Order: sequence, then C-alpha cells, then structure tokens
Amino acid sequence: MKVIILGNAGAGKTTLARTLMASHPAALLSLDEVAFQGGMERRPLQESIAEVMRWIAGNQSWIIEGCYADIIEPLLEHGDELIFLNPGVEACIAHCLSRPWEPDKFESRSEQDAHLENLLRWVRSYESRVDEYGLARHRQLFEAFSGNKREVQDPRGYGP
Repeated sequence: MKVIILGNAGAGKTTLARTLMASHPAALLSLDEVAFQGGMERRPLQESIAEVMRWIAGNQSWIIEGCYADIIEPLLEHGDELIFLNPGVEACIAHCLSRPWEPDKFESRSEQDAHLENLLRWVRSYESRVDEYGLARHRQLFEAFSGNKREVQDPRGYGP
C-alpha cells in the first residue's frame, strides 16, 4: 500500500490515515514534519522533497498526508492511490475547533489555541486561495493523476 492523502487543513487526513492503517499496517508521514524548518518558515522545497524521497525509500508500505501540492506533485509517481479528502470548509473548521492538543506540533495546549484563529482564517480561504494549499491546486493534482484515485467527503465513511 502506497497512499497519498491530499486535502485542506482540518479535512481529516490524519484520521483517515489511521483508519487505513488499522486494516493495512503502513508507515505514516505527515508532510507537516518535512515542510517547515523551526516554526512557521517553510523549508526549501527541494529539501522537503528529498527528505520525503528518503523516507519512501525506507518504507515498503506507506501513507503520506498533507496539504502541500508542491511537495505532493513529484511524489505522485511513487503512489498506488491518491485520496482527495474534501469534506467542505465548514467541516474542516469544525474539525479544527474540536482538534485535541497536538504535542508533536505545539509545546502546550495554550500555544496551540493561540494559533487557532490564524488557522481558521486560513482554512476558510481554501476555496479562494491560488497557492499550493488551495482547492484549485488540489483539484488540479487530483484530476491530473492517472492512477487509482478517489475523492472522499467523509473520512469516516471511507472503505478501502
């Protein structure tokens, strides 16, 4: 299994990845882990891609999830399946509001909460953004992918 999950922040990508892993053991990589260098500054794109390629080489079965079309595009040829998780902006906002503390990303719950308004603003702009994080770019990647692909609105209803 070599699956790439693409979608907006709060779409449920990690939840879907864990659901898939329950029936098909696989390594999981969140692109958040390779996209940034200390804080909110993006790493150079080629560094992020190289790190993911090393990770792919070291794992036979894997799931990669993220919202970074610029990182995902060169990975598509290595995946067996692309899942475009697109539950709608309101569902993403609800997921962000109910998200538990993420200790791998934030030192404390209060630090995470301090970033919440910016995150919600960013999630709300998904349909109008024209960058690598926006709906138009995600849709473009999904449409161009010639392999096995699915667009999923509800990660809880996904069945492999």
